[in-house]
Amino acid sequence: MYRFAVFFVAVIVLGSAIDVWSRQGSSVLAGDQTDGRSTADHAPDCSNLSYAVREAQRTLEHDKGVFAMPPNPSVAPEFDAVNSEYAAVQQDLKTLEQAQIQLTQCAPAAPGSDPNRDAVNNCSSEQLLNFQMNHVGEQEREVLIRHLPGSTAFFYEAGMTIDADGAPNAYHPENTGLDDLANAGAPGSWQGLAKDTGGEPFIQGPNDPFPGYYVSATALADRSKPVNDPTRYVDASKIPFIVLPGGMARQIGARPGDFAIVFNQQNGKSSYAIFGDIGPADRIGEGSVPLAENLGIRSNARNGGARGGILYLVFPGSGNGQPRAADEINVESEKLLETWGGIPQLTACMVQQSSPPLAGN
Repeated sequence: MYRFAVFFVAVIVLGSAIDVWSRQGSSVLAGDQTDGRSTADHAPDCSNLSYAVREAQRTLEHDKGVFAMPPNPSVAPEFDAVNSEYAAVQQDLKTLEQAQIQLTQCAPAAPGSDPNRDAVNNCSSEQLLNFQMNHVGEQEREVLIRHLPGSTAFFYEAGMTIDADGAPNAYHPENTGLDDLANAGAPGSWQGLAKDTGGEPFIQGPNDPFPGYYVSATALADRSKPVNDPTRYVDASKIPFIVLPGGMARQIGARPGDFAIVFNQQNGKSSYAIFGDIGPADRIGEGSVPLAENLGIRSNARNGGARGGILYLVFPGSGNGQPRAADEINVESEKLLETWGGIPQLTACMVQQSSPPLAGN
């Protein structure tokens, strides 16, 4: 009986301590400027701390579950085993405490941070919708689309596949382009290529950037130029852009040309971007080659990308429906980010945000 009493008292005490720590927020995200298309300088020493806090919280919750697991009523728990599990949870608490303290200490060093902003302490976000991602007709995972009260900007966490659409060398009839030709569609149903009135894809001529390649199209385009002009479309090899499902974008009010900020939670790198293309109705989490490069993600359109940990913040109605140069994207996106709450606000939302796979997947 003494062993059981020690066990359950310890569970109660640790449960209270865990609840206290789980409520503590984070205050800053630091990213690295990889080139002129990335966000402004952030404190490099803080780049991994928000991710470390998340991992410490997950480990703590796991070990808490192991420790609090009800014992077999016919077998008394070994006192040494209880002590070992208790010590593991104690160590998790210390690790989480240290990560949170370090992240908080980074806040004053983050450019653009305002210690007087209440927003940096938490993310009082609301859910807009659950986006269902499917794979071969099967539900794969739910992606939570959220926003701050009173703000039209929305954010979500997903992976990133690499989109080469719009690059003049994206697709070739012999499948030697940046991307697999299958991703552009198929004869009679081409989706990633510019087509004539009969549905046949245009092939670049001798005066175009890549003669013999198809003209690859994007939803965002300079409509003052001919449909068969490769420069009409947003070049996925030069411009950092994101891709959104058309139906979801319309539902939330986003349109091609709007601005965005994207963060890699694995390494703290970040980049400004533009909403440049429409993707499949049941997939979310896609970006261009330079966007992936800015985020430290493998940027090969055929086999690159990231499975998860990428946070997207999008500002509906912020664009003018026209393609923009990379420098202009940086300037406009930075203004929007600072008005929204800056890096500290997004960090708090990043630590809170979670998009778990559906059960059984």
